[in-house]
Amino acid sequence: MERTFFEHLKRIQALSEIGLEYCNSNYDKERYDEIQDICLKILSELTDVPVGKIQTVIQEKNGYKTPKVDVRAVVFNTEGQILLVQEKVDGCWSLPGGWADVGYTPRQIAEKECFEEAGLTVKATRLLAVMDKTAQQMPPEFEYVYKLFIWCEPMDTCIAAGEETISVGWFSESDLPELSKPRVLESQVHLMFEYFRSEKTEVYLD
Repeated sequence: MERTFFEHLKRIQALSEIGLEYCNSNYDKERYDEIQDICLKILSELTDVPVGKIQTVIQEKNGYKTPKVDVRAVVFNTEGQILLVQEKVDGCWSLPGGWADVGYTPRQIAEKECFEEAGLTVKATRLLAVMDKTAQQMPPEFEYVYKLFIWCEPMDTCIAAGEETISVGWFSESDLPELSKPRVLESQVHLMFEYFRSEKTEVYLD
């Protein structure tokens, strides 16, 4: 129930931000501002995060509200093991990746994040999945997020932790470490193994 309420609040906040961008009267602007203030206060009460910090994350103030994009690199070695990195933020493991940067293509983001977080040079070759974090029942957060999973071929065998990671390693499907659930779920990693075994070939789309 709390999760659904959280998502509804984010949707109301997004609608009010769109309203502020396109409204033509001060009367409407005042009410959209008030709706935003109410949403921020409720979100703060639900999460124990100060309003100011929430505001900087979810209020874009630059027009129509759109989802953020998280890009993940999917890399397998010749032994059929998947590449995972251990995150400094929570000590758990995830596929290499992060927010898409302006000025980079999805392919470039996957390659860049893999090198920065795992020290591995890869070549991104195809899109495997486009997932909606809310539809995937991943832990709620202030941003509305789409996740891109991109298949990458390793260009060498050297791996090393980066500035945002503690460690990096190759893992079999039956021996996965504790995953960083805000970043990747076990079910999503298992799906990547299905692509590796060619049990699934079509792009997964939420």
